[in-house]
Amino acid sequence: ETILGALYISVLFSHVILISFLPNGGKWLLTAQIMVWVCDSFAYFTGMTIGRKIFNRGFSSISPKKSIEGCIAGIVGAVIIALIYTYAINSIKGFEYSYIYITIFTIILSIIGQIGDFAASSIKRYVDVKDYSNLIPGHGGMLDRIDSLMFLAPFAYVFLTMI
Repeated sequence: ETILGALYISVLFSHVILISFLPNGGKWLLTAQIMVWVCDSFAYFTGMTIGRKIFNRGFSSISPKKSIEGCIAGIVGAVIIALIYTYAINSIKGFEYSYIYITIFTIILSIIGQIGDFAASSIKRYVDVKDYSNLIPGHGGMLDRIDSLMFLAPFAYVFLTMI
């Protein structure tokens, strides 16, 4: 268990560091973290207001309040914000980022980020821990704020090195 925990954090977080060394790596990390927060926020608020179909088949014991509607809304919300952001930087900075590319990139990373959130919740349930720390009360601790980013970092790194 201890080795798995150390590998989980070190291997995944090492990709965050690798991204930071890419051209505009800091901006990509900030953008990815904002998209993760947008996805989480859309998922949370939609799930709380209209979420009816709760995940089952093993997921309900991991995250009993996550709904399918919330997960879909998280992806849609992240795509909308990513497209608005892309339009802004294309218009203001004169970039020519592809809207299709950004949409695909955002959908894939939103899904992977949500899987990362499930994985972190699963680990917390397995070791019978409610929060990773008390640093941010009510939010699961600091690791809970970056678990999705850490999980999607290897995929984002590969994706960003391909462009």
